[in-house]
Amino acid sequence: MPKVLIAPAKLVGQKMEFVNILERAGFELVYNTRPTQLIESELLEALQGVVASVAGSEPYNQRVLAAHPQLRVIARVGVGYDAVDVEAATRAGVAVAIVPGTNQGSVAEHTFLLMLALAKNLIPHHLGLKQGQWLRSVNVPLRTLTLGIAGLGRIGKAVATRAKAFEMNVIAHDPFPDTAWAEGQGIPLVSFEELLRQSDFVSMHMPAMPSTKHLINAKTLALMKPTAYLINTSRGAVINEVDLYQALKERRLAGAGLDVFEQEPPGPSPLFELDNVVVTPHTAGVDYRSREEMTRSAAEAIVSLSRGEWPAEKIVNPEVRERFRW
Repeated sequence: MPKVLIAPAKLVGQKMEFVNILERAGFELVYNTRPTQLIESELLEALQGVVASVAGSEPYNQRVLAAHPQLRVIARVGVGYDAVDVEAATRAGVAVAIVPGTNQGSVAEHTFLLMLALAKNLIPHHLGLKQGQWLRSVNVPLRTLTLGIAGLGRIGKAVATRAKAFEMNVIAHDPFPDTAWAEGQGIPLVSFEELLRQSDFVSMHMPAMPSTKHLINAKTLALMKPTAYLINTSRGAVINEVDLYQALKERRLAGAGLDVFEQEPPGPSPLFELDNVVVTPHTAGVDYRSREEMTRSAAEAIVSLSRGEWPAEKIVNPEVRERFRW
């Protein structure tokens, strides 16, 4: 019976539809029983005899792929795939799949969690009151202020429609914009620099790639208003955390809400010592509904590929098709 690794630790013991899909297709499920994300040495061990992986953010690098020539599919439970060496996977004949259209609502809601926590001073008010203090402050409104969305894909669009409900002015930047959608929503498309200058809140929704690495740095941070807030629910690599720390510490930026980090888990960080930072542990994309949809979609991709079908909308390395063999 072919084996599928269920790599995300939080999926252990979950009686969800993805289990039924894979078992009905004749797969044996092998779970990551460790409480944390698999590191390289652990992944090397976990992939023994495995033909497909329902993958989290564990490192599918050249070494891992070379050690497991029997691996055929890496199906990410998410839409990002920066933990996968896609070129190495393609050379090895491994199809890399993602699950588009499954978690944009969850990420959009989480984006507003971070925005509202900062704007309404949630953390200091919460902690102060629990300590017996009555700290009341004049908060920042969302209505009438400008939200700049960097990356107008599925998630950026989901954030934009919710911002309209908050009566915010929305502008956006995208290297390859859906101009028809933006025009229909009345959302001006601007350069990245202009977005930083105009926005009261900047929300990052760019993928991790060479062109976006440290897109937020000392130079670009200097373009932002000192009263502005930066939100990142995309990938940690888009922000230079050292430069962000300096800007926040020197109050050249009002605050930041971060769900992702350059290194994950991040370990001790000077950012965590600042009172104008709200952080969460890369949880934006996962609520119980999006988790159900993502895992189901990943399982369906594996089953389709095992049957000789090609779920083109999910495959990020279509050039592997010529050499892909189940």
